Amino acid sequence: MKLSRKIVMIGPVYPYKGGISHYTGLLYRTLAKMHDVTMISYKMQYPKILFKKEQRDYSNDSFKIEDTKYWLNTANPFNIIQVAGKIKKMNPDVIIIQWWHPYFSPCYRILEAALSRYKIIFICHNVFPHERFPMDHILSKMVLKRGSGYIVQSKMDRDDLCSIKQDANYVLTPHPTYNAFKIQNMSKEQAREILGCSSDEKLLLFFGFVRKYKGLCHLLNALPIVLNKQDEIGNVKLMIVGDFGEDKQEYMDLIHKLDIEDSVQLVEGYIPDQEVEKYFAACDLVVLPYESATQSGIVQIAYGFEKTVVVTEVGGLPDVVENGKTGYVVKPQDPEKIAEVIIDFYQNNREAEFEQHIKEAAYRFSWDRMEEAIEQLCNNF
Repeated sequence: MKLSRKIVMIGPVYPYKGGISHYTGLLYRTLAKMHDVTMISYKMQYPKILFKKEQRDYSNDSFKIEDTKYWLNTANPFNIIQVAGKIKKMNPDVIIIQWWHPYFSPCYRILEAALSRYKIIFICHNVFPHERFPMDHILSKMVLKRGSGYIVQSKMDRDDLCSIKQDANYVLTPHPTYNAFKIQNMSKEQAREILGCSSDEKLLLFFGFVRKYKGLCHLLNALPIVLNKQDEIGNVKLMIVGDFGEDKQEYMDLIHKLDIEDSVQLVEGYIPDQEVEKYFAACDLVVLPYESATQSGIVQIAYGFEKTVVVTEVGGLPDVVENGKTGYVVKPQDPEKIAEVIIDFYQNNREAEFEQHIKEAAYRFSWDRMEEAIEQLCNNF
């Protein structure tokens, strides 16, 4: 029997950008149906010297959590101690903290010390950061080894957690689906009309921040192989939607070298929440050619639109994709294999088949499943 608990959640929510902000808001809504939940977010998440881009996006308030306490300044020890004092007055049964980067180690270590008599669950989006740096292991260990319970969402993160704390009280459960982006319930035809894409085009989507570890170069190298089969599968286009870093010119040079300019469409920059739907609704396949990963919210956005994914066999990606059912799993850094499965998808008209499998797997990736994982941890305290 489930117990109603008093919960304090700490992490980014609207108007902060990014998948973890969306995740925190959706988890709050799930838990608030049964529990008394207080949402604490940041008055200052990252100093501008470390994160120069705009951290907030006010354009879509569908992820807004009413009565959020924007209290925490992650770089001010006096503020952190003050926030801990406010949490003590609430006397929660459990505190749930979103963990994804060692930048937060000093902040959360101060909170832990001040709240040492309370049970703290860390939801680990990454135990260690995607892009490693000196001291990241020590900083992560400094905080995570003192937790009472952990949610991990990939086998890789489970192993990383156990390298810090061998006897960790954890539950391994998949990253839930982001279905909240389906705002207008657009059809593929409607989305393509908005984007100016032909209804008979075969549309591939690469979505999100473009970073080297995400392996976009391998997808670009796969594209000429796919294009050679256009007589059999139809006209193929790759849409790259996301924010490039300083190495954008390398990708532009590669596109030119491969002579695929006419088959690549760039939509550069941060995509506001309300703009996400049209890209996923319009595409046939979402491709994640990553060189490394823990898990990816992009897969779960795709599943929210019942779209087939192509992922590489890295980190936790194979944990959430049933090869040949909800998507394809291929070896990393292998353009030929990427091309092979894209061609298979179109040649064998697999869209409806994969869509059905994604629907059947919906409960496994539900937010209710995540609530059950948290309940299991609390029962183990």
